[in-house]
Order: sequence, then C-alpha cells, then structure tokens
Amino acid sequence: MSNILIVGIIIFVGFIIGQIFQRFRLPKILGYLLAGVLLNPSVCGFVPKDITTRTDIIENIAIAFIAFSIGGIMIFPELKKLGKGIIYITIFEAQVTFLVITLGFIIALPFIAHIPAAGWFATFIPLSLLLGCLGSPTDPSVALAVTHQYNAKGELASTMLNVAGFDDILGIINFSVAVVIAKAVITHEAFSVYNALIVPVFIIAGSVVLGAALGAIFNFLANKITKQTEGVLFVLILSFLTLCWGVAAFINVEEILSVMVMGIVVVNFNPMREKIFKMLERYSEELVFLLFFTLSGMHLDFSVISTASVLLAFFVIYRIIGKFAGTFIGAGIAHSSPAVKKYTATGLIPFGGIVIGLALIMHQDPAFSKISGFLVSTIVGATIINEFIGPILVKKVLKSAGEIR
Repeated sequence: MSNILIVGIIIFVGFIIGQIFQRFRLPKILGYLLAGVLLNPSVCGFVPKDITTRTDIIENIAIAFIAFSIGGIMIFPELKKLGKGIIYITIFEAQVTFLVITLGFIIALPFIAHIPAAGWFATFIPLSLLLGCLGSPTDPSVALAVTHQYNAKGELASTMLNVAGFDDILGIINFSVAVVIAKAVITHEAFSVYNALIVPVFIIAGSVVLGAALGAIFNFLANKITKQTEGVLFVLILSFLTLCWGVAAFINVEEILSVMVMGIVVVNFNPMREKIFKMLERYSEELVFLLFFTLSGMHLDFSVISTASVLLAFFVIYRIIGKFAGTFIGAGIAHSSPAVKKYTATGLIPFGGIVIGLALIMHQDPAFSKISGFLVSTIVGATIINEFIGPILVKKVLKSAGEIR
C-alpha cells in the first residue's frame, strides 16, 4: 500500500470518527485516538506493520505545530496577571509527582515486579527513577485541543495550559538527570557531576538559544514581507518550524523545547501575533490534532499492556496522587483562586506525547535492556488510559469552572 493512500485513510477515518464524537458532545480528540486504535496494525489487517516508521516526518511536523501553539499561549503580560501561581504549581506538581512515583516504586517493585535476577539496588532503584522522571510531565496537547474546540477562556484554562507547557521543561531536566544516575547505578560507573548536571543544562540552554534566535529571525522577516497574506505567513511558519526542529536534532538539543521557545518569542515580540496564531487555529489546527492523535493511537502496541498491568496500575495511582498533592501545595503557597486550587490537578492528568519519545530513547540504550520492556510497557499502557480519559476530565473541569460557555 502506498504512503499517500495510507495518509488519506488516516485523515478520512480520523475525520469521520472525530465528527461522530463531536455530535455526541465529546471531545473530537477521543475520536481521533479511537480512529488510531482501529487503524493500528494489530487491529487492522491491511495497514502495514511499519506504518509508524513511514509517518515519522508527519508526526514530527504535527508535534512542532502543537509545541509552537503551546508557546503562543505564554504571553508575558497574561502570565504576570496569573502571578506566581504558575511557577509554584508547575514546580510542585512536577517534582512532587516525580518523588511520589520514584519512592512509591522503590517500596513496591520488589513485591510486584518479577524481573529475573533483579536486585534492589541494581534494578529496582534505576527503574523507579526512570518511571518517576517519565511520570512528571503532562501532555499539553490534550488541554490545548479541548480548550480550542470549546473556545474555553478564563483563569483555569490559562493556568492548565501554561503549567502543562512549563512542566515539560522540568520533565526534560528530570529525564536528563535520572538517566545519568540510573545508568551509573546499573553499569557501576562512577557518578559524573558533569554528565548529571552540566550536560542537561547545556541541552536546555541550547534549546532556548536556538528557539529564541529563530523566533527573532522569523519576526524580522514576517514584518519585512510587503504582502503579508495568510498564505505567505503560513509558508513562513512551516519553514521555520521544520528548520527549528531539524537544527535542534542536528545539534542534539531538545526539539520540542526549541520550537516552544520560538512560539514564545513570536507571541511576545511580533506585532502580528494575533493574526499569526488565529490563522493557525483556523486553518491548520484541525488537521494537526487529527494527525497527531490518530498516529498516536496507531503507535500503541497492545501486546505489551498485559506484561506490566500491575506496574501500570501503581503508576497511574502514584501519578494522580503526585499531581493532586503537588498542585494543592503549589496553589496553596501562591494563594491561588479556589477554582485553580480545586480543578487544575484534574486538567494535568493527560499523559503521553513527549514521554513516549523519551521512553523509546531509553529503550534504545543497551544499559537499560533488562528493564526497558517493563518501562515501555508501563508508559504505553498509561498513555492509553490517560489519553482516553484526559479529554473528558479537561472538558468537565472547564465546564465546572464556568469557562466553557
């Protein structure tokens, strides 16, 4: 089957099922995920098993658009209005979740994980650290899709979107540090401060510099073009998104973070920001979300879920406890509004996106060969559960807060 026919089937099936879900007043991204599950090679016989490798570039472009849109939410004057609550909630919900999952699994793994020749220090501690760092981020694309579908506006929607975007940055930092420590424990290497602390700092700093530089160049060119039609702007945006992603991959910095920073620079320093992001919302967002969530469903490997069902149950429970406890602490310290204290944590349940990519990076490392199967199984299973219930929860709390009219 040709690649172009596969893409056509993905778009058509995703669109039809998304429309059906919308008719029943459910978030369309649930329909897109279901379409991906139905088109999964394990379910649909005529879809090639190598479909996920054929569509990598489409998926990366879709993620780039989403990351750019998330950066476009972070307008400095609005963040200032929301106050320190964003910072406190982000730090505590991400780091408390990391600690709860890590400590919870250090205690529970010896009793629930049957890994051959496993030792507490050489196996269970590294696996707990890796599960903890992967559990801390939130998938902001779910909140973004739901808020845009229902045109939700208000303090809660802004808080959820910004916290979900910022905690990906903390997630990348946690990931970089945890991998170095886990690898040192497994391979009995000497702990290196440079690899554990300095290298992650360079990755984050490089991502910020690259995104800021390309954002500034984009702003300069966009304002120099005489005929600033929406078509011209769309082509310019697409070229810079692919350039930013490609350069980030080439110089080994974080692609998603780089594109997100570019979006932050554009929305805060480009006088045409409203025209740019409204245009993207009108013309590209529907297709981007359809492709991203449908392809996510097609990536799921159902054979791995049963192998780590117990770990999956503990992971989901620990993560929910961490999100609610951390959000409550952060919102309490910042004296946030009652709606933010009550509902924000529920909007941070969605899970997946960048986390799946990070898990697959670990899976490719020979040092983690003994535990990578359990790790990836747990992350994929958690993604299935959270990506299906996440949109419903986000819609529910936005409606409860009166931000969906």
